[in-house]
Amino acid sequence: MKKIYLIFILISSLNTFSQKEISSLKTYTFSEVEKTFVQKPKPIIIFTHTDWCKICHGMQKTTFKNDEIIQLLNENFYFVKLNGEEKNNIHFLGKTFKYKPTGANTGIHELANELASVKGIISYPTTTILNTKFEISAQLIGFYNSKKLKKILEKYLKK
Repeated sequence: MKKIYLIFILISSLNTFSQKEISSLKTYTFSEVEKTFVQKPKPIIIFTHTDWCKICHGMQKTTFKNDEIIQLLNENFYFVKLNGEEKNNIHFLGKTFKYKPTGANTGIHELANELASVKGIISYPTTTILNTKFEISAQLIGFYNSKKLKKILEKYLKK
């Protein structure tokens, strides 16, 4: 009898956990944004990061996993992740942006430099908001938790 009761509890708990809807953040490439933007213009959020940046990883694991942030971004923005040290060319807005080496094993992508640098200095992570005219509306430098980012994005949408 105890075995049957234990099996029943195990199965019912699995059923409860499987009921939760898992939402995921829709990420786009720059070429996908250009194609989709024509049909439905929305502001663009570009999250510029690097592979070695612990703060970038922290933001990806917390802020961009938050259900409220996911819903807000999916409904109102196009979200693009850009590795600041991407070595592949990126075609965006009729231009080709390339990786520019700065040393033996270092360099920066031209598009990251365009979108994430402030006064000629780039910091990781930088979250850039492009308006529907592809102009930089805001550059958020550093770590933003979900509460702070939500507040900024909601304020931006009310403009």
